[in-house]
Amino acid sequence: PYLFNDTLRANLLLAAPDATEKDLESALAAVDLTDWLATEKDGLDTVVGDMGERLSGGQRQRLALARALLRDAPIYVFDEATSQVDPATEARVREGIARVAKGRTIVEIAHRISAVRDADQIIVMDAGRVVESGTYAELHARGGALAALEARETADQPGA
Repeated sequence: PYLFNDTLRANLLLAAPDATEKDLESALAAVDLTDWLATEKDGLDTVVGDMGERLSGGQRQRLALARALLRDAPIYVFDEATSQVDPATEARVREGIARVAKGRTIVEIAHRISAVRDADQIIVMDAGRVVESGTYAELHARGGALAALEARETADQPGA
């Protein structure tokens, strides 16, 4: 995500210049940045550094997600939007996005099954071709490409 060498507030307001303090706080809460923000002495006026260098990769991703949510768009396209956060944080972020973006269309491009498990429709692609589609339950039950991806994902996790 592209972040300017400016404050958190300025980076968020790019998406919604008229956003209120409450709007900003709501967007940050949706992406699980509230606790971290409380530890920053300058709060929303914390400077993120060039390209967000003062933030972790996961914080940069979540700040960009908060900025996107402030747009209040009818359609969101997220490409590996939570690839740099741990599974527990990812679950909280997904919950927050679902709450804030309720009634909107979200297209999620992801390699992690956990990122798309709750989707209404999953399209599995291989080498640029659709190999299967359906709900998570349908695809999992079929034991096809999604099930194979999930098995590999589980095997790659520490302790598996």
